[in-house]
Amino acid sequence: MEKSMKSVIQLVCVILPTVYFSWTSGGRTSLPQSEGPVWSDTFEIVDIKSPLDGAIQKAYFYRSRCSEPKPLIVSLHTWSHDYTQFDSINDLCVSKDLNYIHPNFRGINNHRDACCSELVLSDIDAAIDYALANGNVDSDRIYVIGTSGGGYATLATFMKSRHKIKKFAAWVPLVDLSKWYRETRIRKLKYADEIMACTSSSGGELNLEVARAKSPMYWQTPVHKLEDSEVKIYCGVYDGMTGNGTIPITHSINFYNKLMDDMGGDAKSSKVRDDEKLHLLEHRSSLMSGEKIGNREVFLEKSHGNTHLILFEGGHEILTEYAFNDLIKDNGS
Repeated sequence: MEKSMKSVIQLVCVILPTVYFSWTSGGRTSLPQSEGPVWSDTFEIVDIKSPLDGAIQKAYFYRSRCSEPKPLIVSLHTWSHDYTQFDSINDLCVSKDLNYIHPNFRGINNHRDACCSELVLSDIDAAIDYALANGNVDSDRIYVIGTSGGGYATLATFMKSRHKIKKFAAWVPLVDLSKWYRETRIRKLKYADEIMACTSSSGGELNLEVARAKSPMYWQTPVHKLEDSEVKIYCGVYDGMTGNGTIPITHSINFYNKLMDDMGGDAKSSKVRDDEKLHLLEHRSSLMSGEKIGNREVFLEKSHGNTHLILFEGGHEILTEYAFNDLIKDNGS
């Protein structure tokens, strides 16, 4: 009887959210296509008070309807946006009835309190606290994901969060504000001025001390976390070259290599070698044969234990459905 009841509950947890998702998505009002998609009223906007300065940080939140605990997806907005930015995986979370939160963490990265400051990292932890207190969350299955500036925040969360988080997925992240400042200044991109603003720089000179203090590349790696947490870094090999590509692939490569160095021992043999990096920078062609993520060719993949680097055929982007399915696979939901 108990086994049968559990099967019924599991069936309801699969079917009900799908029906609910279809009904709410079909009934919502959309903006004209040129203005982009809008959030469904399936999500609620919540207020989360910062434990550091008392400021209210808003978030989009969805709580699972299932009676059994479900995973929590913490999805982090990009560099130039705040919590209102439409998130490509939000509806996928609802379709699977997974707890979901999309926090603000000081909004756009163009002011002193932003750029992975102590306030930002505290805000992300506070958002996780809120979801744990108000959702039906399986605390052993918390996943953090972000793209570009959100990938930057994802890696910063890995480095400094006080929470036990199972998986981190950072897509096309930046990791070093001092290097990104030079890279964006050369190209006359707006990000150079924004980096100056968020590092309290003046007189036309970057405040290098603050820039490094806000860059995961210079932080101490919590190696012990990698025993239980998985970190995946994804990067399109054409990022920094074409279209809206703004972050050179060296950010992802160098951070992965930093993790290998900090783990030490056998991990160092799993680093991206200089000849491999040079090949990718010069030729942007594959060093592998036949491997794919989604429908994209993998040009280089490196891993050691729970740490992975995947360089794929693409630009400054996230492969949404693949990213979501890879994040939640093997979670039993």
